[in-house]
Amino acid sequence: MLTPFTGSPIDLANAIGRVSAPSKFGKSTENASPGYYEVTLADHNVHVELTSTDRSGMHRYINNSGAQLNVLLDLRHRDRLLDHEIDILSDRIIRGKRISQAWANEQHVYYFIEFSSPFELAPLQTSTSTDSIADQFAQLDFGAIDTLLVKVGISAVDMVGAQRNLETENPEWNFSSVKKDAKVKWENELSKIDIEGGNEEQQTIFYTALYHSMIAPNLFSDQDGRYRGVDMQIHQDTLHPTYTVFSLWDTFRATHPLYTLIDHKRTNDFIRTFLKHYEQGGKLPMWELSANYTGCMIGYHAIPVIADAHAKHISNWNVEKAYEAMISAANTDHLGIPYHVDQGFISMGDEPESVSKLLEYCYDDWCIASMGERLNDPRINEYYSRATHYKNIYDPETGFMRGRNNGMFQFPFDPTEVNFCFTEANSWQYSMFAPQDITGLVNLHGGPEKFEKKLDELFSTTATVSGRHQVDITGLIGQYAHGNEPSHHMAYLYNYIEKPWKTAEMCSKIMEELYTTEPDGYCGNEDCGQMSAWYVLSAMGMYSVTPGTDYYVIGHPLFDKVTLNLENGNTFTIETKRNNESSYGVKSCQLNGHKYNKSFINHFDIMNGGELQFELTDQKNQPFGSKNGDFPVSSIDRNDALVSPYIVADNYSFEDSLLIEIKSVNKEVKHIADVNGDIFTYSEPFWIKTTSSIQVHSINTKGESSKPIKGSFRKRDKNMKIVELSEYANQYSGGGDQALVDGIEGGFDYRTGFWQGVQGSDYVVVVDRGNKSMIDSITIGCFQDIRSWIWFPKEIQLFTSNDNVNFKLEKSIKNNFPTSKYGNFKKSFKASLGVKARYVKIAAIYPGNCPDWHLGVGGKSWIFMDEINVH
Repeated sequence: MLTPFTGSPIDLANAIGRVSAPSKFGKSTENASPGYYEVTLADHNVHVELTSTDRSGMHRYINNSGAQLNVLLDLRHRDRLLDHEIDILSDRIIRGKRISQAWANEQHVYYFIEFSSPFELAPLQTSTSTDSIADQFAQLDFGAIDTLLVKVGISAVDMVGAQRNLETENPEWNFSSVKKDAKVKWENELSKIDIEGGNEEQQTIFYTALYHSMIAPNLFSDQDGRYRGVDMQIHQDTLHPTYTVFSLWDTFRATHPLYTLIDHKRTNDFIRTFLKHYEQGGKLPMWELSANYTGCMIGYHAIPVIADAHAKHISNWNVEKAYEAMISAANTDHLGIPYHVDQGFISMGDEPESVSKLLEYCYDDWCIASMGERLNDPRINEYYSRATHYKNIYDPETGFMRGRNNGMFQFPFDPTEVNFCFTEANSWQYSMFAPQDITGLVNLHGGPEKFEKKLDELFSTTATVSGRHQVDITGLIGQYAHGNEPSHHMAYLYNYIEKPWKTAEMCSKIMEELYTTEPDGYCGNEDCGQMSAWYVLSAMGMYSVTPGTDYYVIGHPLFDKVTLNLENGNTFTIETKRNNESSYGVKSCQLNGHKYNKSFINHFDIMNGGELQFELTDQKNQPFGSKNGDFPVSSIDRNDALVSPYIVADNYSFEDSLLIEIKSVNKEVKHIADVNGDIFTYSEPFWIKTTSSIQVHSINTKGESSKPIKGSFRKRDKNMKIVELSEYANQYSGGGDQALVDGIEGGFDYRTGFWQGVQGSDYVVVVDRGNKSMIDSITIGCFQDIRSWIWFPKEIQLFTSNDNVNFKLEKSIKNNFPTSKYGNFKKSFKASLGVKARYVKIAAIYPGNCPDWHLGVGGKSWIFMDEINVH
């Protein structure tokens, strides 16, 4: 980081604390446009201008103070330094490196900096506490000059690469020329889409969104084609650039489909980069940053990007290698994929975020199958079958996708609750995600009419979420959360049930209410262009609900005329006439002068060039898109896996007996049950009176079997009962009020359903043993994951009583585990007592709020417990 400031040089403590070098600035002095930014640093009266080439930046500092101008080079900013270098080559040139660890485990940045005026090195005064980090800074004194130009070349390869990038792209000292060139480049990119009509705010939002959509992925290779691979080795590709920053969980939905319309060249280069990752690191990217697999997010969403490009004939890359990489990604042993493959769903107890992961794996598997079908791969039936596994987590009683555990659906259940079954969402925000088989999803709900009511409810129900606080869930319209990606396709689902005017109306509402030109003009995180790409596509009147298909669903064109200036030289225009702003019905539509009634449009019709003309009306229920063949269809008509049954019971454990019921989405099936080795055809609910293992599978009229499901139900000691308990979080119930004595222990991940959690207070439990008897010892299982704000209790106090009123403190067990150690840890707090008593009170003492050094400083921490054993 380079920071200009005026006056006397500062000491190292000041630099570390950023006391003098940072500055206030007035928003009125800011100005930004593609390729340019300027601001005045008020504390130092220095005006800063920034512009760039592809691989270098250029700064202009105008010193209006008349005082000495200094520049601080700070390699310590933000990330943890692994290695660094500051090499003063002359009084005008510095080069070096910064290898750091944060989100990217090993991020390499090499730099080469030239200054237009000579500097003197102004040493930072140090103390014994700062000597060891003094070489992470350089303070440069330029004297009382009026203007300073700075050129910075960067590279992920080495310092030589940084120098070559700078000297090749910006050999002169002409700031205005670089700024002009940057403007021209951006003008060429943004001119790929021309718009007419709309108001000034809508036009500003549109081109801002188009600009945002193009910021990532980032160019990662040097001028000579060298780049750092995910193996951390240096490779070279002189024919095609290499890219970084692939936030694929976000961008597969709209950003990459937008690129297939306006940027085939880069789409090809992105996929070539994917294949480099596969060849050098053994896997496709999921969330890649600076040649690092960050392990962030879920799914294997490089696959839909590849499949979508292939479906649209954008395939100037090694198709066979890409398909091999897709098959590999879908069969890795991580993040619950083997459970999806083997049992048809992912249990909460086996993998956190199980619902979201399964739903996204199913879609990704369909992408493999659809591309494999084009390649005549005989393995496609397996992937079509896997793509229907989403049905195994659909609960027909509630109409929602739900977590499954122990053969049952998660309980208690609240569709608004944000919990460990979902990724940055709740059940409302994931229950509509089956883009590969929307027909199947509609049928699960009982047909188009019932599905329409469900969609209506989604957009009209309470906008309040419960459970864990999730900052990503924003932009709520009912439970639709536009501020995060899982909801982005939902408004377009009305087209699939012959109600395109409802799609148009909701898309218009989203564009109007959730995008503005204010500083908080987006309702959620940009997420590397996805939030903007949704707007760009939607404002043009189309959206790719199922990337991997060759069509776009028609929504609500915002402008009078949109022109796509295509790479192949063709143009495609979308013209819209409307009665008023509430014209959501399509009175008529023509494609290239011919009547067009389809509520979707083929990608190749766009690529061939032409004109799509709409006449809109405020009479909503028009015949447009309402006949067979005129509305989009997404369905899996082959190798539909038979849906697995599920068990209904009050709990995982019981005292005397437990009623077991077996159900299924499928009606025309019989269930074969195995209870402790006793195999029978299920006909009615039955009771179990001993600890039991149950396995069930379904058989349909064709003799086809579902995958089996399993459940274990434990008979607990009825003399061991929890009679008083701190209020635990609903999403971390562990199975209910008796979870701590049910004999089922939590594993090494708190999100899998068996741990019980209390936030911000002591955790107090009273156990009734049924009678007064000798207590030899007690063990209490606890969990720590400080990254998730969970600490072991400060101590555990053990009390005994015979009347549940008067308690005596018997022992206190101090926690001796490090409170600053990251990772997932289980610990049994044990104590020998040797006293007779009926009641035992366990008080787990609150460890305090998150400490100053923690990312969640000041936040309320958690205590997680499971299981209490009294011997």
